[in-house]
Amino acid sequence: MTYPFAFSRARRIALSVATGAVLTLATISPSQAAAKIQHLISPGGIEAWFVQDATVPLIAMEYSFAGGSAQDPKDKSGVANLVGDLLDEGSGDLDSKTFHERLDRRAIELSFSATRDSFRGSLRMLRDNKDEAFDLLRMALTSPHFEAADVERIRSQVISGLRRETTNPSSLASRKFLEVAFGDHPYGRQTNGSLDSVPTITVADMKDYVGRVLAKDGLKIAVVGDVDPATLGKLLDQTFGALPAKASLVPVPDIEAGKPPQRAFVPLDVPQTVITFGGPGVKRNDPNFMAAYVVNHILGGGGLSSRLYREVREKRGLAYSVFESLLWMEHSAVFIGNTGTRADRAGDTIDAIEKEVRRIAEEGPTQKELDEAKSYLKGSQMLALDTSSKLAQALLQYQQDKLPIDYIEKRNAIVDAVTFDDAKTAAKCLWGQGLLTVVVGRAPQAAAQPAAAVPKSN
Repeated sequence: MTYPFAFSRARRIALSVATGAVLTLATISPSQAAAKIQHLISPGGIEAWFVQDATVPLIAMEYSFAGGSAQDPKDKSGVANLVGDLLDEGSGDLDSKTFHERLDRRAIELSFSATRDSFRGSLRMLRDNKDEAFDLLRMALTSPHFEAADVERIRSQVISGLRRETTNPSSLASRKFLEVAFGDHPYGRQTNGSLDSVPTITVADMKDYVGRVLAKDGLKIAVVGDVDPATLGKLLDQTFGALPAKASLVPVPDIEAGKPPQRAFVPLDVPQTVITFGGPGVKRNDPNFMAAYVVNHILGGGGLSSRLYREVREKRGLAYSVFESLLWMEHSAVFIGNTGTRADRAGDTIDAIEKEVRRIAEEGPTQKELDEAKSYLKGSQMLALDTSSKLAQALLQYQQDKLPIDYIEKRNAIVDAVTFDDAKTAAKCLWGQGLLTVVVGRAPQAAAQPAAAVPKSN
């Protein structure tokens, strides 16, 4: 499950070749995991979903705090992203250089990132280094420095990335799609901020964010690895126990994405035009979600087997690739797709996409397509959860989605239960209104002209 537009500078400390070889062997099957998932409650009341696995001496932990970039002040988007970039830049009695030397010396992977609805973290270590790894995380969460030199260094990196995005057609398309879909809602702003907002963010803004968001009542944790429950409980208390009991979050309203059809154009002098398309989706708690998930795989999520790929790439040769997927958040949901094509063929590409979207909305899938999609989605789960880190990530996502702890066991039956009528209804619901379409590239009348003849975009 992925969340586009959730940008971060999530830092990964490189592991040694020997350690990397060990990590790649940390495998566990979904069937094993389903039988082993424990609902652990530490002595201090910290809850976690936990799979004890001693296959290799590795521990992987994924965790999140409710809030995310939706908690950024309206005029200061990018606060959560900067906090994620700076929590590991010195804390406690360690400056940035010493903190990272400690991580590197023990081959500890520590990272933070912000999505729209949550502030997330990841921690991986060898079993023998667990005490130091969890202690470094504790310091990062409870006593970050936010030293001026570190703040300005990271800020300059973020601003440099934002400047590059002003000439990147895919980035411009993503930003414009969010504006069209969500307007002034927090979801309409980029997680990594803007060239106007990031320079104005202060250390006080970041400390305020940490104090309001990083609290125990919004904390969700998933751990997979070689550690016993009693030891893990103590580690969780030591790491998260000193955090505030309750977060102070600004309420975020529910919103439905802008109603299709709508089309927006962003001029940019590039040879290849980028097309982003989408519309209102299906929230994760909707009873029809799985039907929508299956039929979406048929339209645009099935890679080389999807309808859009066949129509746009194979039959017409309009683009190298085209995809479409469902995205769900706490307060909204969308479907979104993307492709790139030659500037003078952008119109034909949009027409082909719209035609195929209309066809599946009106007719639904075939029974053969439905059977093949269900078979693929059931089998692919085995690959999606084949390492301890992937399993921990999935278990955290299931918690965020408010799914039961035995969801892994139940998922294939839920997929199987999707009927042809369910799929047809879901297709009409998703795509019956048409598309929100964003086109980034040369103006249609200038698409066939040499680049030098096209005015530069500001």
